[in-house]
Amino acid sequence: MRGPLVMVVTALVAGGLWWSLSSTSALQGGLEPEPMPAASAALPPAPTPAAAQPAPRPASNQDAAQLAALPTVQVYKSPTCGCCNDWIRHLEENGFTVEAINTGDMMTVKAALGLPSDLGSCHTAVIADFVIEGHVPADDIKRFIAEAPEARGLAVPGMPVGSPGMEVPGQPADAFAVIAFDADGARRVYRSY
Repeated sequence: MRGPLVMVVTALVAGGLWWSLSSTSALQGGLEPEPMPAASAALPPAPTPAAAQPAPRPASNQDAAQLAALPTVQVYKSPTCGCCNDWIRHLEENGFTVEAINTGDMMTVKAALGLPSDLGSCHTAVIADFVIEGHVPADDIKRFIAEAPEARGLAVPGMPVGSPGMEVPGQPADAFAVIAFDADGARRVYRSY
């Protein structure tokens, strides 16, 4: 069964309602929508249900129950981004099953998922009905989906050093915040590091 978020993305693709965004204008906060034909904007098919995918081997029965409850994470990323792969590894090490989807048009994916442009980072993930943008720690994602708030998702804007997947040996971590955002644009600090 597909979640409502996947169905919305699928409907947008089928209806040809995608926007083409300039990566620099989107990252600077200026969205400039241009209609695109549906054929050039198709996203890969929706993920298979989490139950059909293998889960990591748990350490105990309690761990097994927690891992079984985690939905699959669908990560949209550039095929050449190393830090995206490092973040995916961070999620997998923390019990998530990840489906990585390479795309050369991340701005279209972000716009279709309703991500505010000023919260952008290098990769965008979908888990359950939530959008996860950038290098959000796995523990924050687990807590967020367990709480199931009325928010649209979580974001770590930019690429702060020291966030999961952005660790640089010998370099101190940047201070950063995980931001919870709503579909109407409201946002709050979910956790600070």
